[in-house]
Amino acid sequence: MRKIILLGLLFCLTLLAHAGVVQIIEARGWLESAYVKFSLEDDAKTYNVYVKGGQYADFTKIDAQLVRNYGTYGRADVVGLQAGTYVMKIVPVSAEGTEITAHENTTSDLEVLNYSREGFAFINGWPAPGAYNSDGTLKSGAKVFYVTKNTAKTITTTVKTGSKDSNITTCAGIQTIVDAYQKGYDTTPIAFRFIGLITVDDLDHISSSAEGLQVKGKKADSELNITFEGIGDDATLFGFGFLVRNAKSVEFRNFAIMRCMDDAISLDTDNSNIWIHHTDQFYGKHGSGDHAKGDGATDVKSDSKYVTVSYNRFWDTGKSNMFGMKSESGPNYISYDHNWFDHSDSRHPRVRTMSVHVWNNYFDNCAKYGVGATSGASVFVENNYFLKTKKPILSSGQGTDALGSGTFSGEDGGMIKAYGNYFDKTIANFKYYNQNAPASTGYDAYETATRDEQVPETEVTKKGGTPYNNFDTNASLMYTYTPVAADDVPALVTGYYGAGRMNHGDFTYTFRDNVGNDDADSAYDTTLGSLLDNYQSSLVGFFGENDVTEVKEVREVKEVKDKSWYTLDGRKVANSTQGLYIVNGKRVIMKF
Repeated sequence: MRKIILLGLLFCLTLLAHAGVVQIIEARGWLESAYVKFSLEDDAKTYNVYVKGGQYADFTKIDAQLVRNYGTYGRADVVGLQAGTYVMKIVPVSAEGTEITAHENTTSDLEVLNYSREGFAFINGWPAPGAYNSDGTLKSGAKVFYVTKNTAKTITTTVKTGSKDSNITTCAGIQTIVDAYQKGYDTTPIAFRFIGLITVDDLDHISSSAEGLQVKGKKADSELNITFEGIGDDATLFGFGFLVRNAKSVEFRNFAIMRCMDDAISLDTDNSNIWIHHTDQFYGKHGSGDHAKGDGATDVKSDSKYVTVSYNRFWDTGKSNMFGMKSESGPNYISYDHNWFDHSDSRHPRVRTMSVHVWNNYFDNCAKYGVGATSGASVFVENNYFLKTKKPILSSGQGTDALGSGTFSGEDGGMIKAYGNYFDKTIANFKYYNQNAPASTGYDAYETATRDEQVPETEVTKKGGTPYNNFDTNASLMYTYTPVAADDVPALVTGYYGAGRMNHGDFTYTFRDNVGNDDADSAYDTTLGSLLDNYQSSLVGFFGENDVTEVKEVREVKEVKDKSWYTLDGRKVANSTQGLYIVNGKRVIMKF
């Protein structure tokens, strides 16, 4: 009895000691970043957040734009961190601008890891594409811009646009700034940091009517040093994607793309050292026929080379990734690793002419096919996990493709080397052929006993007669990498440090498992499409913004139908006991 009383007393003393202290709801380190969620105080107008650890020997205040209001809680993210252990401190600030230090609180240790920098984007003398160094910190002299729906048109900087020192142009708006880099005189690193939901209408303009934001250099492989990144787990671009041309050293990371015009990210012409990673890519613009889910997700074409596509999640995308068109001379070196093809249909990737390393990817209920090679491509498919994927590996005109009418492609075949892959054979009509297949049929891939084994020159495609170029065993071409066994891939790719955005983003959806029928499994998912079309951010804004009004009481709430939605004054809005809504065109926080 005495022990119980003592424990109760200690508990009460703990409550008293923490009275008025900002409560930490959640805090964790991630990849070159860390975050904290915290409770809101009635007497605080805003919050200062500090970080210590790694490159910060003492507590250092983070940018105010990294500290955001989500209505019922606050959140702060710090990015650009080296690997190491950090703590974050939250300090309330009064309306008069005074820190309320008596109410501050500090997280426990937060472990931060580095992004995996493996693949072709990091070789050929270019270890760090974009605005960041290979240790995760910003490059010297880098500029940082926070892009929201309210600032996308107004962010302003100067860009050198001519050969003389006096040729300095003031540019306002994200597309205008990027356009100025096309002049070819400024290579100052830039990190564009997306916050919350940003639609195509929020942009100053778009320079590609087909894709959206255009990132273009003056000539082939022009150095740009630009990173486009999302902050937190809810950065979302809606209604547009990216067109990249003549660009070198560009990075895309940690944001979602919904309902893009054509492709989510199109590396269109003469690009090099491009890194696309940790993105969530959803349906594009809803069309007819094979464009029901949009056109593509990420495409690499027209002599783009030294590209890494890694740790991305493709949500039921149709024609996911096309690498190469018909005009490339090849080879163009692409690495493709740790991606999660979540019930997507085909092209994971489809490869023409290029040399592509496909390793440690998770093919999760892919309805049509996994990897496809045509037009003399050389593809090394290594240590991937194929779950209920009907046709995991295809070469045009031979093997599984030869059993039908050549519906995968009418083009010449491409050679595929395979090693260490796992095939789940529970799906109906599963077929996979190695070099032991009948000569009349041919094989899908040439299986090797070790990863270093070369494919003999005598092995050529049945259609076109092209050999494998053994790029993967050429030490002067290949990079250093450490694959895991295929059995370990699903847990790795779907884990906390796996594919997609931090915490797997703020969008959740459960797919129906593949049942082995192309027509059913590749069909447009109307429920998913509707959720995308109605997606809203829960972000209120930065603390202290003037356009946020608090409503103490809401009297008129009509048509309460379920736990997800109700209608307020004719508007369909998310249901919550407290949150962000739109009333008469203004953002408000409503309390019931």
